[in-house]
Formats: sequence, C-alpha cells, structure tokens
Amino acid sequence: ALLLQAEGSSFCAGGDMNWMKQMANYSYEENLADSRKIAAMLHKLNTLPVPTIARVQGAAYGGGVGLVACCDMAVASSNAKFCLSEVKVGMIPATISPYVIAAIGQRAARRYFTTAEVISAPKALELGLISEFRTSDAEADQVIAGLVKALLKNGPRAVGEAKRLALELSNRPIDAELIEESSRRIALTRDSSEGKEGLSAFLEKRKPNWIQ
Repeated sequence: ALLLQAEGSSFCAGGDMNWMKQMANYSYEENLADSRKIAAMLHKLNTLPVPTIARVQGAAYGGGVGLVACCDMAVASSNAKFCLSEVKVGMIPATISPYVIAAIGQRAARRYFTTAEVISAPKALELGLISEFRTSDAEADQVIAGLVKALLKNGPRAVGEAKRLALELSNRPIDAELIEESSRRIALTRDSSEGKEGLSAFLEKRKPNWIQ
C-alpha cells in the first residue's frame, strides 16, 4: 500500500507561491506542457497498482483535493478542510476534475467547482471525498493502521487486480462484452499461482504464503 501524507499543519494548501509567480508569465504552450505533467502525475497516482491511502490534516486546497480524490481511501482528522479554490483566482480545477467528479459526483462538483466553498471533514465524508474522519490525528492514524493491516492479509496480486476491476469496469453497460470480461478475469485469477495458494490455504485451514 502507499500512504500519502504531509508534514506540518496542512496536507496541501494549494499551489506553491513561487511557482504561481513563474506561471503568470508562461505562454500557452508552456502552460500546456506544465499542465500535462500534473495530469500525468495524477493519472499515475489514480491507477497505481497498489491500494493508496491519503492521510489528511488541515488544509487540502486546490490540487490537494485532487490528490485526495485520486487515492483509494482517505482518512482525515476533524480539523481537515477542503476547498476547490481555483475560481477565486480566475482559474478552473481542470486536471483534477475527472478524479474529483468520480469521488463526489457531478452535481456536487458543479456546486463546489463554482462556489469555492470550504468543505468540512464531516461534509467531505458525506460527499464521498474521504472514507472516514476522526477527532484527532492519533485516532486517524489508528484507522489507517487498521486499513493497512486488513490489506496485508490479502493476496497482493489480487488486491491490485481488484483495484483495476473497480477502475476499468465501472460506468459500463452490463452487456455481453462486460459479462465476458468479468468471467475472463475471475478465470485468470483462479488459474494464477496466488489464487491456487489462497484456495489451498483456505481449505487446509492455514495462512497463505503471503502472510508472514
């Protein structure tokens, strides 16, 4: 698993000021090249073949919301606050938008993309941006430790394939093609060395070999 976290009082307070000053003088071509780098990073995080957990404290603004949305799970302390603040400076949350919309839905995105309201941790939970929140950082860390413990009990290859399943088979019509695809994937899993080991361990009432 990958744990994405930050030091200090904020998870990600938005764009670096020096970078923003430099960006103000960029040409369209320079802005496009820079944006493509950010978009590539977000896509890499979103599709990383291991489970990802964001640990959020304090401010998660602008691109910080995108980082949270790209993670499979997000645990926040109650002092966490979120804001899609780009419109305040005449910008839009473009590169992060596919991931934020996937996390909170189109209707909520239409509101928070345009109002730049600050979103509390309880509201972020309600929207689906975070998985859980706790009153303190220490309690949030306990939740994360529990998630990691649960993940490490599972077949590492299966965990990666299960993540791919959710990413690649969502929002598709349940037709013959999708049914065949899902059947193919479970057959490959059953035929894998990890799948055979997991089933053998279950039937023999022992731990599988990936649990040390």
